[in-house]
Amino acid sequence: MTYNNHADLGGRGGFGPVQPEPENERFHAAWEPRALALTLAMGATGAWNIDQSRSARETLPQYAHLSYYQIWLAALEKLLAERGLVVGDELAAALPDDSLADLPAARALSPARPLARRLAAADVPAALAKGSSTWREPSAAPRFAPGDRVRSSAQVPNHHSRLPAYARAKLGRVAHGHGAHVFADAHAQGLGECPQHLYTVVFDGSALWGADAAPGLSVSIDIWESLLEPA
Repeated sequence: MTYNNHADLGGRGGFGPVQPEPENERFHAAWEPRALALTLAMGATGAWNIDQSRSARETLPQYAHLSYYQIWLAALEKLLAERGLVVGDELAAALPDDSLADLPAARALSPARPLARRLAAADVPAALAKGSSTWREPSAAPRFAPGDRVRSSAQVPNHHSRLPAYARAKLGRVAHGHGAHVFADAHAQGLGECPQHLYTVVFDGSALWGADAAPGLSVSIDIWESLLEPA
């Protein structure tokens, strides 16, 4: 089955101009903070990992027609349904049919399934401040070093990947090595963390965009080791 990443839009035109917003304008509707809170609370249970959450969002068929938090909410519904944590009748009872203007109280129609963890309201500030590091103890020496010329993978993945399409099969230079980190491509598929070395790779704009690149432009992308080869 083909993996359709509707969020991989870098380097593509036709979506209109970017509309800047004030940095402190975090929400546009009263229901959006609740959608954020629900997503964080369920993510903390361990029912899925952050890369599976990203995968759920980017594969939404209606992605291009949803606002930011509509995407978050639709992905949350998808993840809950896939894991049997909510059923269709419950979603229909809890959400309005024609809009996401409000979030009525959820209506449980079946017994709740047990979850591995629970995030209490009083623990939210500390949990968010602590975060969750993706760094892992490396099992091997890094294959590349700063200054090495590399080429990014040309493979079109049939799963979530943090390597954007516009940067596939491109020549770049390793700028930094960051040690071993959870490999998002494997993590999103439920294959475990499979940690590997992560590098910041700098690409000249001309390598990515050709003659359309602005003079002096460069783009830095963090890329895992298995998605690079010596140039």
